[in-house]
Amino acid sequence: MSERDPATPPAKVVKGPRVRHGLVIVNTGEGKGKTTAALGVIFRAWGRDFKIRMFQFIKHTGARFGEHRAAKKLDIPIEPLGDGFTWLSKDMDRTAALAVEQWDHCKEAILNGDEDIIVLDEFTYAMHYGWVPVSEVVETLQSRRDTMHVIITGRYAPQELIDCADLVTEMKLIKHPYQDKGIKAQRGIEF
Repeated sequence: MSERDPATPPAKVVKGPRVRHGLVIVNTGEGKGKTTAALGVIFRAWGRDFKIRMFQFIKHTGARFGEHRAAKKLDIPIEPLGDGFTWLSKDMDRTAALAVEQWDHCKEAILNGDEDIIVLDEFTYAMHYGWVPVSEVVETLQSRRDTMHVIITGRYAPQELIDCADLVTEMKLIKHPYQDKGIKAQRGIEF
């Protein structure tokens, strides 16, 4: 090992820009925690000054759940457009139309590339019910800016989406307070 001449300053280490690789992340499965995991990523990314946007497919416009209240304080846009729980809809044509309209907003945001992270919350239902073609979703995801992360949540993630994704987590239901004990959704936990 050669010694450095003390009269010569040490070589300056120059760090280049950190290159990110945008990921498609899917949180699916029967267990609780899909949206909660996405919100955790949002919170972490907000702390890193990422530009974030979240679209919700089930929750209705004007929803004021816990995540909406927190997001407003943090100035993170969450845009709900739905009519509640899809499986309880009294007008499935309207429900489908809202999902398609919301997908149009998402697609535009993904292709514009202004955000670092976009979350499509409960979006898998729109694909599962055939309202939004999975092939169109995959094509849009593949056309996004290469440093953009997209997180998609919901049960019944189609195989084509899973194949396209970089990270897929399946939440497995082991025990649930409502199903096991009849305990209703808790403020601050589910909403």
